[in-house]
Amino acid sequence: MRLMLVEDDPGLRAALARTLLRRGFEVREFADGRSALDAWVAEPPDILVLDLSLPGLDGLEVLAGGRKRGLTTPVLLLTARATVGDRVMGLNAGADDYLPKPFDLDELEARIRAIARRRPAGTPANAAAADPGVLHAGALRYDKFSGAIYCRDEPLELAPRELTLLQALIQQPGRAVAKERLFELVFPGAAEVQYEAIEVVAYRLRKKLAGTGTALVTLRGLGYLLKVEATA
Repeated sequence: MRLMLVEDDPGLRAALARTLLRRGFEVREFADGRSALDAWVAEPPDILVLDLSLPGLDGLEVLAGGRKRGLTTPVLLLTARATVGDRVMGLNAGADDYLPKPFDLDELEARIRAIARRRPAGTPANAAAADPGVLHAGALRYDKFSGAIYCRDEPLELAPRELTLLQALIQQPGRAVAKERLFELVFPGAAEVQYEAIEVVAYRLRKKLAGTGTALVTLRGLGYLLKVEATA
């Protein structure tokens, strides 16, 4: 079973990783929220073990960011926060279980395996229950199970905001998506961000789509659309 372990305390992280490796898990370690979210999007694990108190993005922001991108990886939250409100916030954000610190290592393993067993037999670890499947546009392939986008079977290297923008457009190629809607998806709740910031993300994404058989088209006054090129 492939685990992502996100914990900023180096001593605790190393101890947990050693224990989980000895118990048969494959473990990737991360110390901050931003790198963890990027890695989760790029290569979703079978289980995500996520601390709430993290530098950069905190655990709730990582969790919300992954769920917004369609990632359904089971998530076990670890935290020293003991209030009911914190537990409710975590579960409402999409966590599957919650383990307060300090905890017993046997209980940690049991919680991980219990989360894994909740998946219906034969269901991929990151399958999207509501809308499973794959979308194609040019040489691009959007895997709804993981949220990842591939170009000729190679993962397309995108920043998180570029990925969010492309995910929105690839679901309806050839159709315009309003700029206002895309801004809400790419910059959720970011009241301090200038509206023109979506244009910067679109500009960067447009360059990365070169050679994919698709093009990002700006429709002034309407928004953006993903065009499949005839030569793709």
